[in-house]
Amino acid sequence: MQFKLKDEFIKLDQLLKACDVVYSGGQAKEYLATHQVLVNGEEENRRGKKIRVGDVVETEDLRIEIQ
Repeated sequence: MQFKLKDEFIKLDQLLKACDVVYSGGQAKEYLATHQVLVNGEEENRRGKKIRVGDVVETEDLRIEIQ
């Protein structure tokens, strides 16, 4: 999946909501605590991690390329 970034960055929890992985900030927090999420190949569990153009976010079922 490709995600078109409109600003300089998007926070990881906002990206997960925008891509319909989760539906709320609380759910994003729980999701990050219980699932492996990789940002550019490294495990990430901070909701506020800034995601920028060129980053790749991967979950169990989804790969998101940021454009």
